Amino acid sequence: MTDRTVDRDGFLIPGYLQKGLRERAHNLLWRLISPLPDRAYCALKYRVIRGRFPNLKQPRTLTEKIQARKLYDRNPLLPRFVDKADAKELIAERVGNQYVVPTLWVGTDLAAVDWSKISLPAVVKPTHASGVGQFLYGQGDVDRLLTNNPSSEWLAIDHASYNREWAYRHIRPRILIESMLLVEGRVPWDYRLFTFNGKVSHIEIDIRENGRGYSCNYTPDWQKLPFFDRDYLGLYPGDVARPARLDEMISVAEAVAHDIDFVRVDFYASSEWVRIGELTFYPGGGFEVLEPEEHDLLLGQKWQLGFEIPKR
Repeated sequence: MTDRTVDRDGFLIPGYLQKGLRERAHNLLWRLISPLPDRAYCALKYRVIRGRFPNLKQPRTLTEKIQARKLYDRNPLLPRFVDKADAKELIAERVGNQYVVPTLWVGTDLAAVDWSKISLPAVVKPTHASGVGQFLYGQGDVDRLLTNNPSSEWLAIDHASYNREWAYRHIRPRILIESMLLVEGRVPWDYRLFTFNGKVSHIEIDIRENGRGYSCNYTPDWQKLPFFDRDYLGLYPGDVARPARLDEMISVAEAVAHDIDFVRVDFYASSEWVRIGELTFYPGGGFEVLEPEEHDLLLGQKWQLGFEIPKR
């Protein structure tokens, strides 16, 4: 793997968050085509990223079905669950407050926070966006955050426009500060459990090791799968030990997702606890490029759509 941009802790930034020449060109193109209606916008953006137009009348792959969800799935649960602050109440109702990351503050301007009441370390992030936020380990991080207060910039992020993700049109942008979870003094790995019609299909693990970022996928019975998203993080070359609380994560994910046709339930975990970080309904905006590519179809076949696609 060639060297690419790293974050403040020296870890590789996922490809989709990097601002190289290709990403800048794409962002310019997305602005140029932004006046298009949702269906045309999603189809053209998919064509540019994936190299072909999606089948939106009879979607078969996972990424095609995510595009269809953006256009046609109007499940009223989705806006409540994509809001990172409000989702905590729903998660607590379904599986218990012990699986929720504690909230320290919710508001719209970080300058209004009473920082004497915020226990560090903490994480600050928008309630309505992915891939944006900062780790606050000490007062120096807080000072830097306030010097370049990102509140207005974060509140302006609009996934409903940028990726045409319907659920985000129905939530109020805010900023969330929550407790930082640590395992042996480090931010824990992400365990992302993909659930289709209430059952866990596979687990994606995002790994930070030796200053590098990796990703890989495992079955619920902990057999390593061969696919990964080539635009996200590199494939982890080794084997990952089975998490001590894997069975608990699977049980909790399926309880949260029991009435949802597809959702990714994202966890942090140690040998002593399990917490849900967030729920993801449009992973990668439905533009991820899986390698080998046939897994896009194999995963799509597991998703029985819970919404209707117009026949026109």
